Amino acid sequence: MTSLQLPADWITRIGRFSIATKSKIRGHHKGSHRSVRFGSSLDFSDFREYHPGDDVRHVDWNVYARTERVYIKRYLDEQEMRVHLLIDSSKSMASKWLFAKQLAFTLGLMVLSHDDRLTVSAGQAAIAPFRRKGKSARKLYEHFISSLPMPEKFSFARDASFYAAKDSTVLFVVSDGLEPLEEWQTFFRQVPRFSHDIRFLHLTTEEERAPYFSGDLRLIDDENGENVNVTMTQQAIQTYRQKRELHTEGLKALCAKHGVQYLEIRIEDGIQHVLFQQLARKNWIE
Repeated sequence: MTSLQLPADWITRIGRFSIATKSKIRGHHKGSHRSVRFGSSLDFSDFREYHPGDDVRHVDWNVYARTERVYIKRYLDEQEMRVHLLIDSSKSMASKWLFAKQLAFTLGLMVLSHDDRLTVSAGQAAIAPFRRKGKSARKLYEHFISSLPMPEKFSFARDASFYAAKDSTVLFVVSDGLEPLEEWQTFFRQVPRFSHDIRFLHLTTEEERAPYFSGDLRLIDDENGENVNVTMTQQAIQTYRQKRELHTEGLKALCAKHGVQYLEIRIEDGIQHVLFQQLARKNWIE
């Protein structure tokens, strides 16, 4: 994990954590999460009376000997969770790319370590998504994340590809949210079709929240390449902060409107704080 700059014992430290959700787990394959349905695991649930057609192997003959009534045992069904990570790979994410990969690797590792199904895409159809299940895929996943190409110029909010996110139990969106709100409105209008538990991880930097530039500068927009000459006075910085706050509040409002959970992440806090404090406190991991 040298390329991701994570602690040597990172896999061990996060091994006891898993993705938490209140959404119904709809997968038909076996996993480690208990479904509300009944199945064939070893975890006993309750009894019910025998009905014609029930599997006689589930009859509890000890209960029959005591009551002379036929009951069968029911067991909890263990099903897999399907988690999709959709990572913004637009140009403005370049300065946040290492952290985004650390976060995606950590969340994905939790999924694979609990024998659940993981899909990961970088928003662009040209980059083939990762699709694997189980602990045996952890090395492949580390290679996939480490090998993701640097972000390039395209509109994530407008052009993100959702095809790999179909039928996700949980859908994480990792982005800096810098595209215009009109494009995010299109994005959030689509995303509820792919999952009932959607979580928007809004990556921010101190430089974006509180720029410390001064003097005459030429600023270049990472997203569209446009540039503008500006004199960075206190008034200009204050105007920028106000517009940025309006943009952030707009993102939050769109999330609330479309049933998406929102969390602002300050990259300078570090991956350990984000994981063990923010995500744990929101009960997104357990």
